[in-house]
Amino acid sequence: MASASSSPKFTVRRCQPQLVVPAVPTPHEVKPLSDIDDQEALRFHVPFIQIYRKQASMAEKDPVQVIRQALSQTLVFYYPFAGRLREGPHRKLMVDCTGEGAMFVEADADVTLDQFGDSLQPPFPCFHELLYHVPASHQITNTPLLLVQVTRLRCGGFILAFCFNHIMCDGAGLSQFMSTWVEMAHGATKPSIPPVWRRELLMARHPPRITCNHREYEHVPDTVKGTHASNDHDMVLRSFFFGPSQIAAIRGLVPLHLQHCTTFDLITACIWRCRTKALQIKADEDVRMMVIVNGRGRLNPRLPVGYYGNAIAYPAAVTTAGKLCENPVGYAVELIKKLKGEVTEEYMHSVADLMVIKDRCMITTVRSCIISDLTRLKLREADFGWGEAVYGGVAEGGAGSFLEATYQVLHRSAKGEEGIVLPIWLPAKAMDRFAKELDAMFSNQNQSNTGSPSLTMSTL
Repeated sequence: MASASSSPKFTVRRCQPQLVVPAVPTPHEVKPLSDIDDQEALRFHVPFIQIYRKQASMAEKDPVQVIRQALSQTLVFYYPFAGRLREGPHRKLMVDCTGEGAMFVEADADVTLDQFGDSLQPPFPCFHELLYHVPASHQITNTPLLLVQVTRLRCGGFILAFCFNHIMCDGAGLSQFMSTWVEMAHGATKPSIPPVWRRELLMARHPPRITCNHREYEHVPDTVKGTHASNDHDMVLRSFFFGPSQIAAIRGLVPLHLQHCTTFDLITACIWRCRTKALQIKADEDVRMMVIVNGRGRLNPRLPVGYYGNAIAYPAAVTTAGKLCENPVGYAVELIKKLKGEVTEEYMHSVADLMVIKDRCMITTVRSCIISDLTRLKLREADFGWGEAVYGGVAEGGAGSFLEATYQVLHRSAKGEEGIVLPIWLPAKAMDRFAKELDAMFSNQNQSNTGSPSLTMSTL
């Protein structure tokens, strides 16, 4: 699935979409969302895809039936997902727990998994076939909060594609939901980690007060065409693979005192620098890198085990394009490391208060990039009975209208190497420049440190 030309042509036969309701009656009530949940940047649906091979021991089992039944049982415990969002005064969203259910589509495709080749990662040119966009399903209110399609393949494998409304949960919350879904598929009668709502824990204070510097929400005029999603017709999606050798090459570019930085810091700094060069942003223009930080462990007391709401922040590192591109990679690594430490308990409460004071404003998208580390979600390990997924993770990069967003997912390459697949959206010409910048970085061109090995970027 590396390109549309190499993608197999196949036909998907879908049954009529149906609503999967909780297996037993659930409470009909209205549940408030937190002010961390309820922000403009989270009002979109996130698509994921799980690809599974045939499993001989499951020959008598139908994946559609197994996954649908397990979903119905999961919704007993996560019954807000069977409800609908409503909007109240001041754009405040809430969940009306109606029990109407999640949207489910059963499908069959006349193609085998082997016909897709070895490259199973974004972009998936056939994704529109694998997750049917039910009319009006991408609205935020009064529409299903979860849309699922299970497509059987001719070889006995299958593809589970789904999208969920980000307002309901973050990555950690999704991982918890998926774990319960898998447990139900294996015959469990209750989740090992009971879900906890408690969204009042991240509500704005009374009175609300912004006590931290939130450069991720600054209003910035767009002075350069092509640095945000306004011309998305020209945008292309491409995935890049960061295996051990690529990561070692980046690490070789940073000074000794930064050698203990995380792989995430290295890749984020690398992407930010190469992307800024590729977009040809003027040297005196500010550029932003926003890192999604899980705030659960930064609250005192910590959020209760089982809390599946959004508990994330988007702190922004800001510098000029000139400083970012002219300095060694270590400069960007330092900014990223410092940035993550800014998210404290006070920071999280300040974000919630800002949402109320500034009418749930959008994050800054101008000359900005956002990255999220999804490796800890372990989505590829979600085993419904057919073993771990060949690929498990986001179906495409991007966050709503913010198409330049990037994500990280753990992946095994065609050679069997474990590494990071990073899907990124960029304008077509900028994408070519981006790939060249990465290749130059791995070859240590124009770098002060020339002791690292010469490598060619592995693109998938």
